Amino acid sequence: MPTARFLLWGGLVAAAGGALLCVLGWYGISGERFAERQLPYLASCTVPGAALLVAGAVLIGTAARTAPPPPRDGAAPPDPEATAAAPVSDAPPLRVPGGTLAHRPDCPLVADRADAVPAAGDPALVPCPVCEPWPP
Repeated sequence: MPTARFLLWGGLVAAAGGALLCVLGWYGISGERFAERQLPYLASCTVPGAALLVAGAVLIGTAARTAPPPPRDGAAPPDPEATAAAPVSDAPPLRVPGGTLAHRPDCPLVADRADAVPAAGDPALVPCPVCEPWPP
């Protein structure tokens, strides 16, 4: 969701800046009678403004495709963190020497570490925020 929001706001800013440049270019061109005096306004305002309008439209379209669909029938949108499978194990917690966190043995932070040792009920250890070895 933050990516879609970033794309949306970036697209809106780019489109607004492009529209402003197009208006400034039009205003500059409208005051000049000869074509050779209108070219600087085309080159410095109108063409970059049109490019920013196109870029803004692309970013807004990408944001619309990236954003999750709205919930149906008043249901809450699924929480990606809640649907992720948390490590679960009944074995005693482990710790890394010198570490301050207690982990379940199947926690991805200590699963492949050969130096992980049993926590042995150390009261100074804090539960790992990834695997949460102790009940709340």
